[in-house]
Parts: sequence; structure tokens; C-alpha cells
Amino acid sequence: MRRPLTILTSLFLFTLSACTSTGSLGIVTKPASDNASILKSGRNIEEVGITQGESCRFFLIAVVPWGNGTFSDAVNQALAEKGGDALINVTVSTSLYGFIPIYNVFSYTCTKVEGIAVKFK
Repeated sequence: MRRPLTILTSLFLFTLSACTSTGSLGIVTKPASDNASILKSGRNIEEVGITQGESCRFFLIAVVPWGNGTFSDAVNQALAEKGGDALINVTVSTSLYGFIPIYNVFSYTCTKVEGIAVKFK
């Protein structure tokens, strides 16, 4: 009875693998904004609320990619949700998931951004 359970567990671990890395940032603005002038001007901000955004990119047989998966896309999604101009106290995590990793049949990577959306006054 113990042997089939060991075999099933080994097969499951062989077919699925993942890793995640996490980091923190103080402020992130939209890619198209003039960040230097905004910070130099000392503009006031209004907190809009906590928000998050996620962007994923998928790979089939490690050759056929689709999706975005970039940091800027995740930031844009988070800001669009609340209508903000920037994110403060940002946490960024990037995850990579693989199914049958030796042959790389299907894998995907996701970037998730969480923070407080703010509007510049």
C-alpha cells in the first residue's frame, strides 16, 4: 500500500515545479509619465486605495509564447483598477510554473504587483 502512494507522489513532483521571488519598491509611476518633474515639483498626493495587478506569459513546448507578463503591464492594470497615477509601498512577486519541467511541455510566468494607488494633485 505504501509503494503506490510513493510512486504517485514522485510522479506528481516530477510533473510540477515552481519558484517565486518577491521584492519591494517605494514608488512606481506609469511608464509614460515624466517622473523627474513630478518628484521635483513636490506635488501633493491623494491615496485612492489598495490595488493589485497581474500579468502572465505562457509557453508551449518552450517555443510558442503568448501573453505579456511584464512588470509595466501589471502596474498599468493595478493603476487602471483604481484610476491612480502611481503606486506606493509596492510589493512585486514573479512566479514561474512548469509542468513536466524536463521536457518543458507547458510553463508560464506571472508578475504580480500590489500597492496603494495614489493620484497626483
